[in-house]
Amino acid sequence: MNALKIKKGATSHSAYNLRSTFSDVVEQHTLAVLVDNEAGVLARVIGLFSGRGYNIESLTVAEVDHTGKRSRITIVTRGTPQVIEQIKAQLGRIIPVHQVNDLTVEGPSVERELALIKVEGSGDKRVEALRLADIFRAKVVDSTHTSFVFELTGAPDKIDAFAELMRPLGLVELARTGVAALSRGGEA
Repeated sequence: MNALKIKKGATSHSAYNLRSTFSDVVEQHTLAVLVDNEAGVLARVIGLFSGRGYNIESLTVAEVDHTGKRSRITIVTRGTPQVIEQIKAQLGRIIPVHQVNDLTVEGPSVERELALIKVEGSGDKRVEALRLADIFRAKVVDSTHTSFVFELTGAPDKIDAFAELMRPLGLVELARTGVAALSRGGEA
């Protein structure tokens, strides 16, 4: 126990990183990377992960500043704290990278994902699928006599839960956009 009775990593208001970076615990982190929007940048970022054997669980890329020609890459990955720190440091050394933020440790953030879910069925299964879609606030974006396509936006856990409930009802196909995330509050 330390003299100040401060729990490691207890507050995001500290000027110091109090989290221990020496741990065997594998954590999921969401990284937001601001890059120049030019050919080959995404390949270099992805090459960093594949060259070192790191996995990307979700990847979202879009231009966010048309005049400055900048894009934002949102990456969800898993690793020990040492691995995550190494990934952030190596991303920061790539020339067209302007900023790397770890939204998981920098404070509260909002994460959302869009999914399209195709469910086939008839009779009671069809009614049950519609009832569950209403509970999850999924929109029906296409409907035939034998199937529905639902659109669902929310946290990745919400989409996972909806998909698991749809499996026994006739889930046929699932397409996901990947996580889009922003930090909460006034600061960028």
